[in-house]
Amino acid sequence: MLKTRRAFLSCGLIGAVVLAAPLAVRAGAWPQRPVKFIVPFGPGAGADIGARVFAERLQALWGQPVVVENRPGGDSIVAITAFLSANDDHTFLFAPAGNFTVHPFMYSKLSYDPSDIVPVARVSNTILAVGVKTDAPFATIKEFTAAAKQAPGKYNCAMVQGITEFTFWGYEAAEGLKITQVPYRDINASAVDLGEGRIQIAMLSYAMLRSHVEAGRVRLIVVNNATRAPFAPDVPTAREAGYPSLEVEGLIGLFGILALANEFKEKIAADIKVVSAAPVIAERLTATGQVVNYGGPQEFADAIAAQRAKIAATAKAIDFKPKQRHRSTDAKDARR
Repeated sequence: MLKTRRAFLSCGLIGAVVLAAPLAVRAGAWPQRPVKFIVPFGPGAGADIGARVFAERLQALWGQPVVVENRPGGDSIVAITAFLSANDDHTFLFAPAGNFTVHPFMYSKLSYDPSDIVPVARVSNTILAVGVKTDAPFATIKEFTAAAKQAPGKYNCAMVQGITEFTFWGYEAAEGLKITQVPYRDINASAVDLGEGRIQIAMLSYAMLRSHVEAGRVRLIVVNNATRAPFAPDVPTAREAGYPSLEVEGLIGLFGILALANEFKEKIAADIKVVSAAPVIAERLTATGQVVNYGGPQEFADAIAAQRAKIAATAKAIDFKPKQRHRSTDAKDARR
């Protein structure tokens, strides 16, 4: 009788373990509900298009809806605040790292802690480029640099706010140049002004310059990324041209909260790697001036750390004075 009872208990225990195992797997599975990507731009921006392309493919892979929510404004702080406030391991920030790696240098006080934003996976690079008017008297960055050195303050420039500005300021400091920055409420207007000669040089995303390049109004003299752009193979990189101070990668990726379990972070990154290999991803990103450039959590974090170190060096070199609060104002005023 005792043996029978022990056998029964043993069988019951084994059965309980067998039954519990699937429950444990289900409890640890991810995702368990809809996933949200918060984008700091309006619909149609390069990062927004990238987010939607990836969301569509990941939704099929994960078996859960993946929703893209646009939260533009406030120098990306509106989107960052919404993302961190959710405090949810199913809500992510899909954005360029350069949008917020500059915040600790631009603002003396922030409404959020940058260390709370955790890199999950790099998905692409935005191609940044330096352009001049097609009939400008300088055909290369070397010729422009020489001209600017000979005439301090004569030339005007435009660049996207944030890491692009810091990169260009670093180039100015390295070469001993004095170039007047023209502020824009809508930076897209600067590409028009460049083509019509109202400004002499601009450092923008390739997507902003493309139509003007194709129309013959603007000529690219360097791309700022580490490698040449596949859609502008004849244009040298800044480093190839002899100006490494102008090199910057437009890193776009997915960010999660601190509480995101490492196993889930690794799973998400692995799934993004799988999705990145789909030809449609490259096709859609190329149309927005981006290239696929997958990187896992550590690789993405290392790339961001390298950018942050370069920004810190530039801020020190130009004695950059941060703004008192995180509002979007004329970036040029912050340097005075």
